[in-house]
Amino acid sequence: MNRRNLLIGLITATAAASWQGISSAATTAVETIVRPLKKSKAEWQKLLPPAAYGVLFEEDTEHPNSSPLNSEHRSGVFICAACNLSLFSSNAKFDSGTGWPSFTYPIEGHIAKKTDYKLVFPRTEYHCARCGGHQGHVFDDGPKPTGQRWCNNGVALKFIPKGTALPALRM
Repeated sequence: MNRRNLLIGLITATAAASWQGISSAATTAVETIVRPLKKSKAEWQKLLPPAAYGVLFEEDTEHPNSSPLNSEHRSGVFICAACNLSLFSSNAKFDSGTGWPSFTYPIEGHIAKKTDYKLVFPRTEYHCARCGGHQGHVFDDGPKPTGQRWCNNGVALKFIPKGTALPALRM
């Protein structure tokens, strides 16, 4: 078994464990093994609709209240629209009133953060840990238990309802 097959197996096991509702303590060790996927912007541009590509790889922002995911209330998982890595559980979703899908916490180890100074003052920007696709920003004005608001561009996500097979990770 080569490393790639082992990694795919570990990620699949993580997704399955998360999906089945196994405690996060049982899956944390596997979840933190997310290796970066290297594709050029040109490769991503061929795979994604223009709006998704713009947000994910040019760090655009979609218009508020434009995402159908704002009104998504079913049980399931929100995955990266580029590489299909699970990023948020529906259990963490809440209505922030901002016009973008918002979450109290991500799936551990599946998000990478950096400081963004585009609006002069520093903000915490976050990306998919696997493909590097821009997802949104995290703020400290969310509800309990974390007090955080992970404000996400809906076009950067896909929703997979519970009981539906997760799509394969894009390689």
